[in-house]
Amino acid sequence: MTTNDDERPSPEAMLKLAKAEEAAAEKCRGKLKVFLGYAAGVGKTYAMLEAGRQRKRDGRDVAVGYVESHGRSETDALLEGLEIIPRKEIDYQGVTLPEMDLDAVLTRKPQIVLVDELAHSNAPGSRHEKRWHDVEELLDAGIDVYTTVNIQHFESLNDVVARITGVVVRETLPDRLLDMAFEIRLVDIPPEDLLQRLNEGKIYIPDQAAKAMEKFFKPGNLMALREMSLRRTAARVDDQMRAYMETKTIAGPWPAAERVMVCVSGSPYSEMLIRSTCRLAEDLKAQWFTVYIETPNSSRHVRDNRERVWRDLRLAESLGAQVASITAASVPDATIDYAVKHNVTKIVVGKPTRVRWQKLLRLHIVDQIIHRCGTIDVVVISYGREETPKRAKEAKSRQPFEFKGHAAGLMLVAAATALSALLTPILDPTNIVMIYLLAVVLAAVRLGRKPAILTSFVGVLAFDFFFVPPRFSFAVSDTQYIITFIALFSVSVVISTLVTRARERAEVMRIRELQTATLYYLSRDLAAAVDIGNLMKAVVRNVEEALKARVGLFLPEGERLDVVAASEGLSLDMKEQAVADWAFRNRHPAGRGTDTLVSAELICIPLQTPASVLGVMGVRMENDQDYRSPESRRLLDAFATQAAMAMERVQLSRQAEQAQILQARENLERALLNSISHDLRSPLASVTGVLSSLLEEGTHLDERARRELLVTAFGEAERLNRFVGNLLDMTRIEAGAVRLNLESCDVQDLVGCALAALEPRIGSRDISFRMLPIMPMVPMDLVLMTQVLVNLIDNALKYSPAASPIEIAARTDAPWLVLDVSDRGPGVPEQDQARVFDKFYRIPIPEGAGGTGLGLSICKGIVEAHDGRIRAENRAGGGLKIEIRLPLAKPER
Repeated sequence: MTTNDDERPSPEAMLKLAKAEEAAAEKCRGKLKVFLGYAAGVGKTYAMLEAGRQRKRDGRDVAVGYVESHGRSETDALLEGLEIIPRKEIDYQGVTLPEMDLDAVLTRKPQIVLVDELAHSNAPGSRHEKRWHDVEELLDAGIDVYTTVNIQHFESLNDVVARITGVVVRETLPDRLLDMAFEIRLVDIPPEDLLQRLNEGKIYIPDQAAKAMEKFFKPGNLMALREMSLRRTAARVDDQMRAYMETKTIAGPWPAAERVMVCVSGSPYSEMLIRSTCRLAEDLKAQWFTVYIETPNSSRHVRDNRERVWRDLRLAESLGAQVASITAASVPDATIDYAVKHNVTKIVVGKPTRVRWQKLLRLHIVDQIIHRCGTIDVVVISYGREETPKRAKEAKSRQPFEFKGHAAGLMLVAAATALSALLTPILDPTNIVMIYLLAVVLAAVRLGRKPAILTSFVGVLAFDFFFVPPRFSFAVSDTQYIITFIALFSVSVVISTLVTRARERAEVMRIRELQTATLYYLSRDLAAAVDIGNLMKAVVRNVEEALKARVGLFLPEGERLDVVAASEGLSLDMKEQAVADWAFRNRHPAGRGTDTLVSAELICIPLQTPASVLGVMGVRMENDQDYRSPESRRLLDAFATQAAMAMERVQLSRQAEQAQILQARENLERALLNSISHDLRSPLASVTGVLSSLLEEGTHLDERARRELLVTAFGEAERLNRFVGNLLDMTRIEAGAVRLNLESCDVQDLVGCALAALEPRIGSRDISFRMLPIMPMVPMDLVLMTQVLVNLIDNALKYSPAASPIEIAARTDAPWLVLDVSDRGPGVPEQDQARVFDKFYRIPIPEGAGGTGLGLSICKGIVEAHDGRIRAENRAGGGLKIEIRLPLAKPER
């Protein structure tokens, strides 16, 4: 069987489908159905309620999260029979505002919830600023949502709607909500019917919006909005058709992938450029980028307009752009480089607003981009004439006049004039120019570009007035001085520009170096941290030093988040805990400076890796503007990312360590089974062999032979009993079940009991015992310590030659009793001395000597239970000495 390659889906189409299915399977996300209209009164709420009632008749669990009927009887009739979740009342400035109770809906968790007015702004004090944030959280919880919205509320169309209707819509939402919708239902009626409904009073319009709606409800406006809603819905249907054709390998003209990039500068027109680019990208079905390029020359501009830059970047990100902020020396070069690296096919820029005489002095950035773009298309967006003067004026009005700098520049000119007057008798006027040039350099270095240019201009006038004949007059008798004036002014401007640019560049480099050093110190401290506690302390310390902020770190503990590290003096109440919990569960920043729970004192950033969320970092800044500062947010994101990676490293290290321990435990268990099987099988085989011999040939054996067999069986049974006893003792010691019966005992009695227990095994072996003439009574458990001494003497018997002596010695070394058991056996290899008390450790033993490797481990456990010590060392001349130290005083328990 053969297949046609042309009938197969493209790899890109299959990858897109696989990613979509994987995301849906992982998140179990709810489905969004949008009832889209072009104006209030077209019947969106009515259609949504009808659909909800139909789903309920189909057996689905449907509830109303928020629907405002405004007293319309037909809407109230549709609400009958549907479960309505009670609203949440929020008090704000003495007014009670009803809002959807998000927690109640999440707790109820119906299959479908109806939520009206998707673009609504929630009352201050709500969890989210916008209702569409509430809807996203409901979708993340796996709840299907039916909602209503008008086309003019989408962010990318905001400026277009304002130009068409003359009304600026304040309540907007990102276009991605329409893109993520599982189904879009267009609710449409002719504009004539809508105007008739308006005249009949069937459309609810708030009092404060009445005047705006009078301008809004005009036939031309309504027709334009209707066309926009129809086009947007048709574009969505076209997307679905294309996706279907790609996955089903239906032949069609597939356009090449486009990539669009827009450059913004924080100007008043950046928002318009971003929205225009968004619409262009949607029309082209293209990925798009928003790039801000920071240059040394614009660093001061960035500080003055950081709020606007940050707002523009957030707007672009909310509309679906990939946002980037770049530092470069040249805007055109950086723009082209970024476009080439990211395969951008179209660059969107704003039309230059510079007047003609300025173009003669320097080529505009837009023109430079056009000259260098090569095969990349450049789209130039024009601004509306009516809004250019107003917005430019607003932008300029925010730039403060630097009075102190200009005054200082004038003082430098006065000082240069005074100094030149003193030096006039000895210097020619052409040399006096250098003094004024020095003043310009000082102004450029200390005051900035504009004061330096003012200094150069006033300096030329002062030089002309005071020192050029005729003096005290602006008249010039020698026309050659005109060249001097021009040269002085030109050189002064060039010097001031270069010095100021170098200073600004040095400032930018200083800031970048500081940020780089901050991240380096953090990474160094995180690399040195070996556990979560030290790691958390390193994060808190570095964030405090870098941002002059206070930090709290939250880690999951069961079903809640606990504060594991925090700055000194940082108080965290239940509200801050709730914000951190929300950020942790939703994997999204929350708190001050975000769109969620903005009334909080902290900004909470999840510490997440691609695999999971490990915790939350809460930060309280000193200044409110720092919450929205791009530099601060970039640092916070970098800190959070590095902290999460370090936490993951510690966790993986711990898992690897646990895996090694598990592997070692498995090896130990395997060795234990092998040892037990051997040590149990050997005596059992002997006993079984003896008993079978007695059963089969007992009548034919004489008394002596039968006795020898019984003695052999008895010895093997004793060996088996000792082995099982050792296993039980080791189990009791490890479980902490050893209970000491401490009594004052005589050391001589202890040694005597041990020797008596081993008398059959000692035979003719030479065992000596030395002790001081007078020994104190020692608190011990005599039974357990007798077992310790029996094990040590038994070891010495097994591992030493039969003709060699065994020495036992007792002495005192305040505050210890010291017992030594020494032999002349092979000793212990030097590299194994630290392991001699480990379980199942055995050195190569002489032929015929048995053992389980538990004896010395049991001795160690019993001695340490007495708060004592035990150690082994090789003797000079061969052999092993094991030393026991027991406290002479009864230990406190």
